[in-house]
Order: sequence, then structure tokens, then C-alpha cells
Amino acid sequence: MTRLALLGSPVDGALSPVLRRAAYAAIGLPWTYHAIECQPQDLPHFLGTIDGTWRGFSLTMPLKLTVVPLLDEVSETVTRIGAANTIVVTPSGRLLGENTDLYGMMQALREADVTTATSVTVLGAGATACTALAAGRELGCDQAVVIACDTGRASSLLGPTAERIGIRISIKPWTAVDHHLAVDLVVSALPPHAADALAPLWTPGTGTLMDVVYRPWPSRFAHAAQEAGRRVVGGLPMLVHQAARQAVLQTGRSPTPVAEMLLAGQSEIRQVA
Repeated sequence: MTRLALLGSPVDGALSPVLRRAAYAAIGLPWTYHAIECQPQDLPHFLGTIDGTWRGFSLTMPLKLTVVPLLDEVSETVTRIGAANTIVVTPSGRLLGENTDLYGMMQALREADVTTATSVTVLGAGATACTALAAGRELGCDQAVVIACDTGRASSLLGPTAERIGIRISIKPWTAVDHHLAVDLVVSALPPHAADALAPLWTPGTGTLMDVVYRPWPSRFAHAAQEAGRRVVGGLPMLVHQAARQAVLQTGRSPTPVAEMLLAGQSEIRQVA
């Protein structure tokens, strides 16, 4: 039996198992994929006790940052961003780290015809915010605004990442968000409902909102942005593309059935809604 899993907390109701099982079924691999609750303090022991039946792991909050020093080797993308969401377990048991969130975010933006953004605002200060800064840099932004509840924590976490990526950041408190929505690209790297209270702050204009939430969808924040004239990109396309890239790395098979994964995700969301 070949096993893979999503690690993090909370993972109850996570969509990743649905997407990955759809991918394995489409390419004819009888592999298993489950969601496992895991806190940062439990991760070293867990990774130290895995056996040869494991092929890899997906990582969600709050493990993407804390996992990096536990890995045997990491990609250049992980080094730049400072976060990993993918582990490939080699036949010899080595743990290889990758970040496919950036790939997923860029693919979702490109599908929505977002190919450039010189002004970017990021809401949040976690691992996904680090990825958003890297995406902004790839789109041509050299100075971004970060909105965070805890500006001190945001500075300590995002500052080194921004320096490695080559983007300057200006960190603003939550109360300043209404002054920084009129930009080319807003990325909400916040968990479900965390941006709901910001919905009334949208004013008519152009630009794009990428909201990493995929359930409930559309979020109140995304719906208000669309009503105000913004292009809106949801979290499901990003999730599907990053999961597809993970599957390529962990199975060694390409291309991954993205269409089947997307349909499975949409079906699951409708059933739960």
C-alpha cells in the first residue's frame, strides 16, 4: 500500500483528499490519501517515524513554516519563500521539500488573464502571504503593502521573505485597509470569514482580487469586490493547480488530470454547501 496524507490543523473538511483521490483514480493508481491532524510540536516525531509505505505529504496551516528545518533538502522556491507545502519521500527515506502554492497561485491568476500587477496589497501575514508576495514580484511589483493585525509579527515573518524575493514591503495595521484596496491586485491570504467585515470597504474601480478561500464561495469579501467592478479569482483554481503539481512530483507522472480534479472539487463544494 502506498500512502500519502495532508498534515495540518484543522484539516476536518479539507478538500485536498477529494482532489488527490480524483487524480489517482484518473491515472489508475491505487494509492491512499487522508487528512491527519498534526500540530507543529508533533511534526518532528511524526516525520521521524514514517516507514517505506509513505510517498509524500501535503502541508497546510500551521506547518508550512515550521516544516522547513525538518527537511533533508528543499527547492530554491522554498528557500526564497521560507515555506513548504509539499514533501516528497524518496525510496531511501529522504524528505524533499517543495512549495507548489506559488505555482498554483500563478496558474490561477494567468487563467484569469492577470499577467501584470505593479501595485499589490496582501491581507494577512502567514505562509500564504509569503507566497502572495512572491507572486506579486513575478507579476512585476517591486513594492507591496501588507495589511496585518499584528504588524510586529508580520514584520518578523515577512521581512526576511521579502528581502529574499526582492520586493519591498510596507506593513500597515488592519485599520488602514480601506486606503489600500484601489490597486492592481489584492490578495486575501486570510482564512474563511476573516475578511467578511471588510466587504463594505470596496468602492467602484478596476483591478483584481484573489481570495484564497474556496468554501464558502463566493466569500462576502469576494462578492462585494465583484459588485464593485473587480475581477475576482477564487481559491479553488489555486488549490487544484498546486495539488496537481504536488501529484506530478510525488507520482512522477505528468500531466496530472487537472480537469477531473477541478470537477471533483466543485462537486464536493456543492454537496457541502
